[in-house]
Amino acid sequence: MRGILERVFGRVAPTGKQRRPRHFFNRIPRTVYVIGDIHGCLKALLDLERKIVDDAAFRSGIKLLVYLGDYVDRGPSSAQVISHLLKPPPRDFRRICIAGNHEEMFLEFIAGGCRNDAWLEMGGLQTLTSYGVQMTGQPKKDLAADIQERVPATHLDFLAGLPSLVRMDGYCFVHAGIDPATGLEEQKDRVLMWSRPGEFTWPDDDIGFTVIHGHTPVTHVDVAPNRINVDTGAFMTDVLSAVRITSDGTTIFTSR
Repeated sequence: MRGILERVFGRVAPTGKQRRPRHFFNRIPRTVYVIGDIHGCLKALLDLERKIVDDAAFRSGIKLLVYLGDYVDRGPSSAQVISHLLKPPPRDFRRICIAGNHEEMFLEFIAGGCRNDAWLEMGGLQTLTSYGVQMTGQPKKDLAADIQERVPATHLDFLAGLPSLVRMDGYCFVHAGIDPATGLEEQKDRVLMWSRPGEFTWPDDDIGFTVIHGHTPVTHVDVAPNRINVDTGAFMTDVLSAVRITSDGTTIFTSR
């Protein structure tokens, strides 16, 4: 998929080595739809994607779907969400998925021998249940074996390979946010996947691009100077949101 995107939109290689990939493209497609935190809410995702496909039906050229991370935890259908994202996108669409902090916690839980009970309390229990993992009274060694049997390697490979940042022309897509005082190539993965908007001072002046992120739930899509927050807390509200980016600006969509 990355090769297809590079051929369509062009790619400029970033400098430096990062823990997760960062993708820098020198063009942006005519139409981009950016979807906020899904958190295992498959029905809301399918409802929103249907609206997006209907909206895009009369728009020419390749359309891009950007997903901002947190596909797992809290909601009931994490496994099914990942299976859906691994399928081909709708016709005339390309898809790119970004890593969220909950994907990181899921992988760390497995890598750490299933010892991090804190993740289970942050929605991990729902994720494992969606894979059919039996949690009640199960020793950790048996739990690890159960996860290995039930969680497909393709799902783990998908989550492990997700980028933490995608830059396209005048937009930067990340899960949580950036430090606006630091260049994009030098951003830390912790900031990209865990930070909150209030953690840094955001200038009112134009910083040269708009950051579109999720991670911090808001009642409605929050459009602020230099950034847009698309996380409307789908697992709590059943409202999954997206923004459409075109040369005319941004338009908001919701699953309802």
